[in-house]
Amino acid sequence: MTIDDHTIVTLTYEVRDGGESGPLMERMDVNYPFKFMFGAGKMLPAWERRLFGLKSGTGFAFKLAPEDAYGVAGKEHVLSMPIHHFQDERGETDPTLLVAGQFVTLTSSDGKPVNAKILKWDDEAVTLDANHALAGKTLFFSGAVLEVRKATVDELIQKRFIAEDGVRR
Repeated sequence: MTIDDHTIVTLTYEVRDGGESGPLMERMDVNYPFKFMFGAGKMLPAWERRLFGLKSGTGFAFKLAPEDAYGVAGKEHVLSMPIHHFQDERGETDPTLLVAGQFVTLTSSDGKPVNAKILKWDDEAVTLDANHALAGKTLFFSGAVLEVRKATVDELIQKRFIAEDGVRR
């Protein structure tokens, strides 16, 4: 069977920063393979395009430019927020919260969570970078397709892989 929309795919992969010999960012191996529903709109579209049509036992290796992955980092995503948003009702700031490089979760104007990295702060404001953590990076993927199967009715309804024991992973 080949990878197509709404199939359940099991694969191994490595993702590296920049290219084939770049630093390893993530690995899913045969002991802990990645299982997902293809074409459910939850993966990077360019990543899925590179996997479409592959069969079990097929290897793959490809690069995704920032524009095809998580975008190019933009200055419009560097935010300045008043310090009072990071203070409790007594006007005090938890010293473990404001740490340069630490990520915090904000809520966008439409109610969705947005991760942002703390860059700096002073008595007036906190400067945050809300670009995706992988924005601006070229990603190199390599791996192998282990299995492709039809989705069950429950998987089609939920638009995700469901383990045989029904436990959500």
